[in-house]
Amino acid sequence: MAKLQSVFNMRHLLVLSLALNVSLILRILYDGTHQDLFFFYNHHQGQTSNLHKPRLLISSSSSSSFSNSSSSTCKDHHQQPPININNNKNRVINLDHGDPRVYEEFWKELGEKTTITIPGWQSMSYFSDVSNKVCWFLEPELAKEVVRLHGVVGNAVTEDRHIIVGTGSSQLFLAALYALSPTDSPEPISVVSASPYYSSYPSMTDYQKSGLYKWGGDAEKFEKSGPYIELVTSPNNPDGCVRRSVLNRTEGLLVYDLAYYWPHYTPISSPADHDLTLFTLSKTTGHAGMRIGWALVKDKEVAKKMTKFIELNTIGVSKDSQLRAAKVLRAVSDSCELQGDGESFFKFSHKLMSNRWKQLREAVHRSNGLFSVPTFSPSFCTFFNQNLEPHPAFVWLKCEGNVEDCERFLKGHNILTRSGKHFGVSQQYVRISMLDTHENFMHFLDRLSTINSR
Repeated sequence: MAKLQSVFNMRHLLVLSLALNVSLILRILYDGTHQDLFFFYNHHQGQTSNLHKPRLLISSSSSSSFSNSSSSTCKDHHQQPPININNNKNRVINLDHGDPRVYEEFWKELGEKTTITIPGWQSMSYFSDVSNKVCWFLEPELAKEVVRLHGVVGNAVTEDRHIIVGTGSSQLFLAALYALSPTDSPEPISVVSASPYYSSYPSMTDYQKSGLYKWGGDAEKFEKSGPYIELVTSPNNPDGCVRRSVLNRTEGLLVYDLAYYWPHYTPISSPADHDLTLFTLSKTTGHAGMRIGWALVKDKEVAKKMTKFIELNTIGVSKDSQLRAAKVLRAVSDSCELQGDGESFFKFSHKLMSNRWKQLREAVHRSNGLFSVPTFSPSFCTFFNQNLEPHPAFVWLKCEGNVEDCERFLKGHNILTRSGKHFGVSQQYVRISMLDTHENFMHFLDRLSTINSR
């Protein structure tokens, strides 16, 4: 019996040893030869792999501009794992929303660098800074990091500006409309934006049926005399184009939505110097769930009125979220200024967005002319100190030929998008998020590649 037990144990040990050695060898081979592996299908007519057999493709995730990056403690966190695409056409791919989960891997790798502990007694008061005579609920630490980050990136003037914090830039948008609207006007002031405009502008403006302001439509077609508020989103959501005011009248009031004026989306040309600009953490770092945005306001009275709106609306902004946001912004600035121990957030994000756009254009090319996407000219980026192409957070895709309703057409293939009609233009266009998870994005590319007929 003892002999049988010995043989039995020895056999198990041999099997276990063999398995471990094979696993080690495969791991070494994988790490040594693969970069950003992903599956996709070759859909050219006449090939045996069409729609059935996945082909493994090795593709660099880095653009040529950043191919020689230094070693990083956030090692290879721009390298995405393989996705097993099994051609499941019943899988619904929802890219209607701009949920920015694309940067999750970077923040996972940073670990404790962005972790904060908030004691139970902290943040109990409504007030953050009683010495701040404009925005009394703004956490000083957040204000400090906002100024620092804009200085590091060079995308906005903060000197002689009042910082107003809001529950996302959506609340700040409404606060700006409230602050800029005349109180003695016999009718609501018109709010306009050049099409294609951000799809939520009309509904957000008219939702409360305010007597102070109302949606006035496409700025290009606005002919009404008198005061107005023009919304300028640059780079634009949905098409990624750099925007300026189109009306340029003396009675106009401008609100600049610069949610995407960051170097991972577009080249930084100069610091934005406007009377009122809006920014949001969700598109800067991907932390949409914190619900933190900020406005840079030149006029003190306008800033006070914005503060009053937020006071009446939510009695301030979550102090816990502000403290966490400050820690995240500090980590971003540190990654840019102290690169000895890792790759900067913007360099990582730029590589990732550049690679996604490259893959998207390849998928569109395989559609045999069914789809088209915008092209962008390179321009000099003061942050990266070189000429770069924009890589917007959304793709403004057009269905060519006989497809009149692109949203409906793609929905028939289980791809959910947002129709151009919500942006004030033709239904031949749709907005598609480029910020979703790696898995969802790869499934989207594969699905888009399979659509080659009407």
